[in-house]
Formats: sequence, structure tokens, C-alpha cells
Amino acid sequence: MKRHRFNQSKSLEERLSEEAKRLREEAKSLRPGAARDDLIRKARQAETGSHMSEWLRSPGVRPPE
Repeated sequence: MKRHRFNQSKSLEERLSEEAKRLREEAKSLRPGAARDDLIRKARQAETGSHMSEWLRSPGVRPPE
């Protein structure tokens, strides 16, 4: 089988940031409750993932010796 590969037009950080923004906007339209809390939690996870990816790509990070 052949694998279908494609290049991402945006970086992982940008995609996670946009997803977090989208989830927060969606959460604003909901009433307080479990569904809203889930969206806010997912938005926080996306933001954290974006920050971690940025940090790992930074030039100051070195592999363990």
C-alpha cells in the first residue's frame, strides 16, 4: 500500500493556537456546564501543546548528556 503524504501549510504551533481559539469561541456560546468545561479544557490542552512545541524547538534546549 502507498502512503498518502502531504505537507502542512502551517506550523504545529499555529494549528494548535487556532484550535484553542476556535474552542474558546465555541465555549462562549454555551451555558456553564460539563460541555463548556470540556471545551475550555481542550483549549487549554491545545495552548499547552503549542507552548511545549515552541519550547522544544527553541535553540536553548539541548539533549541530555
